[in-house]
Amino acid sequence: MSKRALITGITGQDGSYLAELLLSKGYEVHGVVRRSSSLNRKRIDHIFEPITHGEQSARLLHYGDLTDASSVNRLIRELKPDEIYNLGAQSHVKVSFEIPEYTAETAGLGALRLLEAIRETGLTTRFYQAGSSEMLGMVREIPQKETTPFYPRSPYGAAKVYAHWIAVNYREAYGQFICNGILFNHESPRRGENFVTRKITRGVAEIKLGRQKKLSLGNLEAKRDWGYAKDYVYAMWQMLQRDKADDYVIATGETHTVREFCQIAFAHAGLDYREHVVVDPLYFRPTEVDLLIGDPRKAREQLGWEATTKFEDLVKLMVDADIELAKSGGYGVESVR
Repeated sequence: MSKRALITGITGQDGSYLAELLLSKGYEVHGVVRRSSSLNRKRIDHIFEPITHGEQSARLLHYGDLTDASSVNRLIRELKPDEIYNLGAQSHVKVSFEIPEYTAETAGLGALRLLEAIRETGLTTRFYQAGSSEMLGMVREIPQKETTPFYPRSPYGAAKVYAHWIAVNYREAYGQFICNGILFNHESPRRGENFVTRKITRGVAEIKLGRQKKLSLGNLEAKRDWGYAKDYVYAMWQMLQRDKADDYVIATGETHTVREFCQIAFAHAGLDYREHVVVDPLYFRPTEVDLLIGDPRKAREQLGWEATTKFEDLVKLMVDADIELAKSGGYGVESVR
């Protein structure tokens, strides 16, 4: 009998890749989508399209919202999932300064609502909580590992810290199988268009095709540990297959600046970033995170996981995808690569 998984945030970058992975492993995959005026399902249309044709499918979408405990409770009671992957949240760091309360409701209290629903129903559901390197913020040590103290520098990071510790609390208090993944930056052609990496690769495509001349960015010296999202969702799945629940840093162990990302992206398209990139204070955060670099040793030793896509290859992959998307006039329809 196939396992049943429930994914919150299934329409996002990680949710779409995770859904593909679980389906390839024979799972029955269910996803939570919010009911809104415009349904953003472009990353998963290729996965869930069979349902619209009335075919039998083990891929089902359900309306629900992490800010609404009743919808969360109903879904868990009805579906009784073997595994839950909580990827849903308002996840844009700069935006979290503008809508801090909503960010806290989704990224922080959303996890609590799911965990409490599992506890109340008495299920033995395994639970993955999507943490973030933004929880580490003003880093206390280099590189950062599972025991590094948290020091978030944004409402998003603070909300994720709450979700992390409430997950640990429920694991220890109620014996639930709960894993926290402290994932460092992970990108792909499906990355949201308002995140800096995708903003750069889209900008490269538009400039390459002669549709714009300049690209406005914020802090070019910020350093990040960037990996490929497709690699990272595999680690999420691995965590829930172990005998014992634990927390893991998922990272490449390398750090690169936004400037380096620009240099490689523009050069791959035959351009010089210095001729096109403009630094605009509008895009600086109120409190900046200057350096993130993860230590994935525990994941490597216990999960057998390691990043397989190199930084330069990731940048080039994203540039190629956005150039093809721009040529096809397909902006607004994410690549399924």
